Amino acid sequence: MPLYEHVFLARQDISSNQVEELVDQFKGVLSELGGSVDKVESWGLKSLQFRIKKNRKAHYTLLNVNAPAAAIHELERQQRIHEDVLRYMTVKVDELEEGPSAMMRRDERRDRDRGPRRDGGPRRDGGPRGDRGEGGRS
Repeated sequence: MPLYEHVFLARQDISSNQVEELVDQFKGVLSELGGSVDKVESWGLKSLQFRIKKNRKAHYTLLNVNAPAAAIHELERQQRIHEDVLRYMTVKVDELEEGPSAMMRRDERRDRDRGPRRDGGPRRDGGPRGDRGEGGRS
């Protein structure tokens, strides 16, 4: 069967639990038509570059799907109808990515690479900054 990466954006005012219910509903649609979802990644609530249907943020979710084309068409039809889904995109791929997606790796790398502050803010050790005199003024 063909392999797909499917990303959809859900409205900002629904909860994370409701997004999980949406994912379960869409998984059910795919499984009824002979497909399966190999991996689900929730990228969380992120800001949009521009407003979509009066929303400034959206819940991003990635599905790695192994399904026939008819199942994907039905999934997209249901998402067009559903009022909580703002946008969706499906891309056919040769093979599904193992491990975390690029978005998840980026977030992990950003958290890992945070070093000492460069803006002159307070130091982690609480000691003097070293570039000022005794009274705190140069």
